[in-house]
Amino acid sequence: MKELKLKYGCNPNQLPARIYMKDGAELPVTVLNGRPGYINFLDALNSWQLVKELKEATGLPAAASFKHVSPAGAAVASPLDDKMKKVYHLEGYELSPLASAYARARGADRMSSFGDFTALSDVCDVATAKVLQHEVSDGVIAPGYEPEALEILKTKKKGNYNVIQIDPDYVPALMETKEVFGVTFEQRRNQDPITEDCLNNIPTNNKTLTPEAKRDLLIALITLKYTQSNSVCYVKDGQTIGVGAGQQSRVHCTRLAGDKADKWWLRQSPQALNLPFKPDTPKPVRDNTIDVYLSDDYEDVLADGIWQTLFMEKPEPMTREERKAWIAKNTNVALGSDAFFPFGDNIERAHRSGVVYVAQAGGSIRDDQVIATANKYKMVMCMTGRRLFHH
Repeated sequence: MKELKLKYGCNPNQLPARIYMKDGAELPVTVLNGRPGYINFLDALNSWQLVKELKEATGLPAAASFKHVSPAGAAVASPLDDKMKKVYHLEGYELSPLASAYARARGADRMSSFGDFTALSDVCDVATAKVLQHEVSDGVIAPGYEPEALEILKTKKKGNYNVIQIDPDYVPALMETKEVFGVTFEQRRNQDPITEDCLNNIPTNNKTLTPEAKRDLLIALITLKYTQSNSVCYVKDGQTIGVGAGQQSRVHCTRLAGDKADKWWLRQSPQALNLPFKPDTPKPVRDNTIDVYLSDDYEDVLADGIWQTLFMEKPEPMTREERKAWIAKNTNVALGSDAFFPFGDNIERAHRSGVVYVAQAGGSIRDDQVIATANKYKMVMCMTGRRLFHH
């Protein structure tokens, strides 16, 4: 197929809309089910690039959960213990490596992943399809699908779930173009690979990078390569735990992503894990309620009596002091930035969320101040020399 007409563009009033190849070649994608839209394809093609590069960099199956052209989460395969299965609502599931990657990508920021578009680096197996089956999701892109997995996915959204297959061998042209207000922009595609060589320049006193830290820093940098800028990404245990995308101020990215990382960690606290939900409470409602429970607003919600519709009994709030104490237990977190940190305040905020390893471009006139702040907390900081802006 050389052209695919779309229902509409970004908004229903933007008609006509289509995707096609300028050179008249065949499209590298095939729609196996559903009718993906304009934004669906933007998410699909950006997220596919991310997981493909993660797989190439780590050798592990990878997955991403995308919303509005930025990742809500990304991860490589790593087993989930019983505790993390409970955190991600996957008790009783048998998870393949690919399924574990998607579970981690989806579990990074479950509120933002609601209605996501999924990307898988490998052929979608039955275990992964079963995880997707019970999530609120708009669609999936992968290099292939096992027959039974495809049949499972076709049952979603009353048979309208978007399933896209991409040619894994497709390589786009070196030069890429886009139009804005009738003006055509052209640039060389950002195809330079992100490898461990990016982590060789370490100006901090602490220069010890564990294999796990190198993996997590690579995940952070590759995720940022496909995240709307400015962006900052926190990673732990092979998965993103907080992505701050599209902010005008870098410290706002760091705060936003750090707050998400804190919330991810707080969801693993005994108080959050043992909330007495009624058995029939849907997963999205549980996710939203847990986020409220872990905020300063929860006592106001309790006062309104809403707890009676959600819980079997009234739970005790988690105090601000208890939350702060639990967050302090998080450590060995990796942090990536798509450009240099202009001030040490970013490092101060990152430290509060357990960051020990940092990768940033470097090149600020205040690099010495940023390095000094990292030294204060005995962090390892890599200066990659690579800016990763994406728009």
